[in-house]
Amino acid sequence: MSAAAQSQAADPQARPFVRLFLCGDVMTGRGIDQVLPHPCDPQLHEGYVRSAIEYVKLAEDAHGAIPRPVAPSYIWGIALDELERTKPDVRIINLETSITRSADFVPKGINYRMSPENAECLTAAKIDCCVLANNHVLDWGRAGLLDTLSTLQRLHIKSAGAGHNAEDAGAPAVLELLGRSRVLVFAMALPNSGVPRSWAATSQQPGINVLPDLSETSLARTCHQIDRWRKAGDIVVVSIHWGPNWGYEVDADQTNFARALIERADAAVVHGHSSHHAKAIEVYRNRLILYGCGDFLNDYEGIRGYEEFRDDLPLMYLADLDPASRDLAALEIVPLQIRQFRLTRPSARDIGWVQRTLDRECQRFSARVIAVGADRLALSWSADRDR
Repeated sequence: MSAAAQSQAADPQARPFVRLFLCGDVMTGRGIDQVLPHPCDPQLHEGYVRSAIEYVKLAEDAHGAIPRPVAPSYIWGIALDELERTKPDVRIINLETSITRSADFVPKGINYRMSPENAECLTAAKIDCCVLANNHVLDWGRAGLLDTLSTLQRLHIKSAGAGHNAEDAGAPAVLELLGRSRVLVFAMALPNSGVPRSWAATSQQPGINVLPDLSETSLARTCHQIDRWRKAGDIVVVSIHWGPNWGYEVDADQTNFARALIERADAAVVHGHSSHHAKAIEVYRNRLILYGCGDFLNDYEGIRGYEEFRDDLPLMYLADLDPASRDLAALEIVPLQIRQFRLTRPSARDIGWVQRTLDRECQRFSARVIAVGADRLALSWSADRDR
């Protein structure tokens, strides 16, 4: 790429595409909350661990001391450098943590929360939209959800997938791009990701946008929600919390549902998450489907089990979309590594493992993942001309 082309690509107003930053689960509660400046009471209600400080100790035993308190920007590490390099127009995360000091825990085994004061970590990364339709945002009751919504509003961060009632939870986050297209982010969660059906928002009660299944009825409901909001030229992102935490399988129901959202609701991106590790990527009718983005930030260091899936290697997804057609023009993937509750650069060996694993999983969808330089990957696919 020429110097002029690089300059244009880095300037959001000059480049001819819209760039989205997407990632999977951002879990800033529990241990991570404890190392930030204003932690919640560390008491937990888990079967084996009674204090969130134990998760800090596990991470330190594995990889060394974590300075405390850390700055709000600390957890993002080199991801901040990558965001500065790529300058995405929109930054979207799945926030799998309640922002609250509520003590009204739900007896479900694991409960994530960070204090409203520590939510400054989200502004440190200039996050534009937090997806809230997931299985941890109501870990501390509906009071905790309302605290989460009010904190994000105070920080001027949009949210999708949860709200004060069903209408609010089903509405998209509307992200205005200066003089350009709007990005609409719709979010929903399925019970098979661990979301209790009782968390569903109703006309009288706050909650999340729960999709009971991937049936034709659910598809029609989702398409109707999108049609009510979409205007000509809008870029539609549908963010779905679905499926189990571990394993590379992509169900036929997921594939059919994601493709139907593109065919019938003109979705530009289907942003799937819930798996703790990255899963396959598909480009269908020139639109992007991320079946599982994997964890992005967590406090799992030092915890044994499922090491073969390498959930310590999160990914940044940087998708360039044609604003006229909403088609995918390019997808850059930046592998990172979680060390001491911070995102760092992985070794060449680990980056190679990510490339081979993703390439293997994407081949079933006629896509390939290739190395680009020493520390970045890119998706390669055959453009679908039959539209």
